[in-house]
Amino acid sequence: MTIQEFIDSIAGYIKKYAAAYNVCVFSPIIAQAILESNKGTSELAVNAHNYFGLKYRKGRCKTCVGIYHKVGSEQNPDGTYTSSAMEWCKFGSMEDGVIGYFDFTNISAYSNLKGVTDPRQYLENIKADGYATSLKHVDNLMAVIERYDLTRYDKEEMKMSNSSLVSYTKISPNKNSPRNHVIDRITPHCVVGQLSAESICGCFTSPSRQASCNYGIGYDGRISLCVEEKDRSWCSSSSANDHRAVTIECASDKTHPYAMTNAVYASLINLCVDICKRNGKKKLLWFGDKNKTLAYSPKSDEMVLTVHRWFANKSCPGDWLYSRMGDLAAKVTARLGGSTAEEKPASTTTLYRVRKTWKNASSQIGAFQTFKKAKQCADQHAGYHVYNDAGKKVYTSSKLPYKVRPKTANVPIRTGPAKTYSAARTFLQSGKYMITEEKNGFGKLKSGVGWVYLKKVERV
Repeated sequence: MTIQEFIDSIAGYIKKYAAAYNVCVFSPIIAQAILESNKGTSELAVNAHNYFGLKYRKGRCKTCVGIYHKVGSEQNPDGTYTSSAMEWCKFGSMEDGVIGYFDFTNISAYSNLKGVTDPRQYLENIKADGYATSLKHVDNLMAVIERYDLTRYDKEEMKMSNSSLVSYTKISPNKNSPRNHVIDRITPHCVVGQLSAESICGCFTSPSRQASCNYGIGYDGRISLCVEEKDRSWCSSSSANDHRAVTIECASDKTHPYAMTNAVYASLINLCVDICKRNGKKKLLWFGDKNKTLAYSPKSDEMVLTVHRWFANKSCPGDWLYSRMGDLAAKVTARLGGSTAEEKPASTTTLYRVRKTWKNASSQIGAFQTFKKAKQCADQHAGYHVYNDAGKKVYTSSKLPYKVRPKTANVPIRTGPAKTYSAARTFLQSGKYMITEEKNGFGKLKSGVGWVYLKKVERV
């Protein structure tokens, strides 16, 4: 068997079984087989189909058929070697030997190998876990990877796509390309502002910003792409999390609880479903506990929710969305189980926002689930209005005084609050005027010159 035939044979079995163990990179394992078995010609490889130098551990490898006795050596921290008689795993075939490798490393001590897509990171992790004693273990294997161009086997599998739900794309320069881990997390954020999909991308166009996200969801539910899924965004104040998570910035209010529109939440559900489907996930999990989540090693068909507040002193994603993370996970998982219907905005709670104008999100002084409470808030603040999730004005504060401006030129000023009163000699021109009293549909001007018909003016 030539060296290339050996590589192709061992690579085929590695690729066949890796996914079942949530192992996502092949080149370092192929390199281990080449180096440990001397290209398939070592005594252990020929007589025991042990290509990875696996020492015998009772019950560790399900395909192990016995013990092979052979003297082995280990390198000491000072560089010297110690030789002794050792017990090694014996397998019946190359395929069983590969399965044995995955069984051997499928314990908690090697859990940091799962999901890794960067070859060097995989080798550094397995070295730190105690798999090998060689002081140059990582460098030697990286040299093997380079010599035989083994990363080509990784590239065959690393084909990450982007969501077809995207309606606008503006790629940020703030990213690492590619990720060093497969996608097994989703991290939703609140952008702290009722921004459009385009504006969210615009936040991350400057390199000086040192921040980005994979996707943005505007206030109307439209989705934008800022960093491709194959690349790591700079979003959650954690490199480790960003390398394995799809990060999503969602338009939200600027004030607590950082509420989002129905359209945003519905699109978030749809986007999470799409991300999970394209990455081969059947479940979206929410544990609600930082330590439990970060210690959990997702199965190959699982996606896990994480939040920004776990990695930095921030309230992100805001209490509004944080309180709905369990609902988000449940709805997405249900859809992955067979439902194909897209989430509709009507399925979430309407919020009534009290602002001066819809576009001026910074003027918001409250968001309420009941229309009555929103009206009460508006009545306490002159010049404020109540808006629904669609941005439509549904109530105007009756609080006095307030300012108006004429809708047309030469609005008549009357001596009393009715059309039967005579018109004054002056008219309202362009500008702003204070109303101090209302009666019969007329408003009294603070200057004292008279009254104006309120349908002829508008609040400012």
